[in-house]
Amino acid sequence: MPDLTVRRESWPLAQVFTISRGSRTAAEVVVVELSDGTHRGWGECVPYARYGETVEGVIAQIEALRPQLSAGLTREGLQEVLPPGAARNALDCAFWDLEAKTAGRRVWELLDLPAPEPVTTAYTLSLDTADNMRLAAQKNAERPLLKIKLSGPEDLARVQAIREGAPKSRLVVDANEGWTTADYSKLAAPLKDLGVQLIEQPLPAEQAGELRGLDRPLPVCADESCHDTDSLPALAGAYDVVNIKLDKTGGLTEALKLKAAAQAAGFGIMVGCMVGTSLAMAPALIVAQGAAVVDLDGPLLMAKDRDNGLTFDGSLVHPPSFALWG
Repeated sequence: MPDLTVRRESWPLAQVFTISRGSRTAAEVVVVELSDGTHRGWGECVPYARYGETVEGVIAQIEALRPQLSAGLTREGLQEVLPPGAARNALDCAFWDLEAKTAGRRVWELLDLPAPEPVTTAYTLSLDTADNMRLAAQKNAERPLLKIKLSGPEDLARVQAIREGAPKSRLVVDANEGWTTADYSKLAAPLKDLGVQLIEQPLPAEQAGELRGLDRPLPVCADESCHDTDSLPALAGAYDVVNIKLDKTGGLTEALKLKAAAQAAGFGIMVGCMVGTSLAMAPALIVAQGAAVVDLDGPLLMAKDRDNGLTFDGSLVHPPSFALWG
């Protein structure tokens, strides 16, 4: 019967972060702590308006579980009483952290998994003019993988400018539902010629069917279209890769199930994040092992990260210390 603490935190970003749906200057996160009186586990989530989430609403979802927590709600039971989403993610990861600290073992040991290795994360270039995105690419030209936020108009010019600024980097692009099928058909081949390797969520989620039967010179990754394991059947034939984010799956527990099911169904794996601190990234590093694309750069976009945050060597991100999580 762990004791529950929930709070809102605001973490300023190093610069304005813009995607096709808008801009932000800070990461608004919810932190959950579970304590058994001796040990404390914690987790972080990022409520996302695209899915109808607000900070206040997520906190209310979590607070409403106090009676169940007092009655002995477990991590396994949590999967049944909250739907996939940010609220369940913070609680699920807090449960995992508490279990690890109580046992004096790492979360991957509890899962009977090998110790995670460092992984190379993408670094995201915020949506901007072609000239400004070229400058941003030049500043990050030594990073092996750049993820480019796009929106439709002028996107080819943006990617051409980025390729000029970072001639050696691998590129993936993310339209955040901002394209049409005509945009994809027009842009995919030229983007492939520029070295782009993957297009993330080109169409609105409800239009996924339009990708079936479409000539796809570049593989397409489902982000907003993929939430949890139940999402997979609708993606068959429309997407080649799925982007697993803990704020969508509702935590590490479901994220690992989704990864296994997606691999079994023949999907490639990308592991991504909302813009949050190292506490939000730490559990995702377990899921990111062996993924084709890893996008866990949230802390790199922050003006300041948490104490005991993840260690980044350029774009190489190391597993969390016990002091941070897990």
